[in-house]
Amino acid sequence: MALKRKTKINPNFSMASMTDVIFLLLIFFMVTSTVVVPNAIKLTLPQSQKQTAAKPLSRLTIDKNLNYYVAFGNQREKKVSLNDIAPFLQERYNQEPEMFVLLYADETVPYGEIVKVLNIANENKFKMALATRPQRNR
Repeated sequence: MALKRKTKINPNFSMASMTDVIFLLLIFFMVTSTVVVPNAIKLTLPQSQKQTAAKPLSRLTIDKNLNYYVAFGNQREKKVSLNDIAPFLQERYNQEPEMFVLLYADETVPYGEIVKVLNIANENKFKMALATRPQRNR
């Protein structure tokens, strides 16, 4: 005669493995978020249809109050005058000759201010790109 064993189902559910998974996800997102270089200056960028995915080495930002900010690599932006832009970029260019500059300009910035910065880049032979946001489909 075969013995029938009654198996007991444990009514208690262990959340230990679930909390381990959540904890690992939390660590993953905390580590990967440090890689992203956030732009701390609030800008409304102009829209465009095409986007490029190149990584600039230098960033130049013009906010709506016509303040200029520069940064290199993962550095935080620092406020400079228009006359300080060329020496800053020239020094970085000497460190990294293949560098290019990404220009972040608020959409309310007069075109003349952007041209001033583009002239600085042209005079010093810097490669420059204009940052935009994707155009929304209508």
